[in-house]
Amino acid sequence: MQQDVVTAGSDTSAAMVEWMLAELMNHPEALRKVQEEIDAVVGRDRIAGEADLANLPYLQAAYKETLRLRPAAPMAHRQSTEEIRIRGFTVPAQSAVFINVWSIGRDPAYWDNPLEFRPERFLAGGASENLEARGQHFQFIPFGSGRRGCPGMGLALQSVPAVVAALVQCFDWASTSGEEKTATASIDMEEGDGLVCARKHTLLLRAEPRLIPFPPLV
Repeated sequence: MQQDVVTAGSDTSAAMVEWMLAELMNHPEALRKVQEEIDAVVGRDRIAGEADLANLPYLQAAYKETLRLRPAAPMAHRQSTEEIRIRGFTVPAQSAVFINVWSIGRDPAYWDNPLEFRPERFLAGGASENLEARGQHFQFIPFGSGRRGCPGMGLALQSVPAVVAALVQCFDWASTSGEEKTATASIDMEEGDGLVCARKHTLLLRAEPRLIPFPPLV
């Protein structure tokens, strides 16, 4: 079980860090809001960490929006224990059932402008402000739900936003292509194949120190 938790929370979390950073790079206004929030709450004399997450609502909203659009595990697998009828379809007992988490997160029946990266939807006053990623709201289940939900969920909910917070707090990032940012996304967002939905192409960015002098680790 411990190995499952580490594996489920590390490989997928690494993919989510890349997806979140790429989304923020393609949406400079969202990136600016994340940096300004961290500067206001954490300051510039120490590095943001997991203990700060509860006080960083915009960062958390950006993470939720990334989970909605880019779930690291796009399919959830279950097996029916008994025969059941769902909307006119009969599912025999012991059938393999696959839930398309990726598609659910983009369903226009539940999400306004579902293909847009809009962290504000998860903030106070937003249409999805009360949604959490822990499997209690079936339109938003990036970690699955129930007893067979992702065993690494707790690790991923803490580690990914903490890592991204430190990255955007300490560095200014730019595409290695050198192209000027425009309203059109400049970083490729093509998804690779596999059980973990990672980027198809490596995310290559240039980092420049944003905090000088660099704060010590605490």
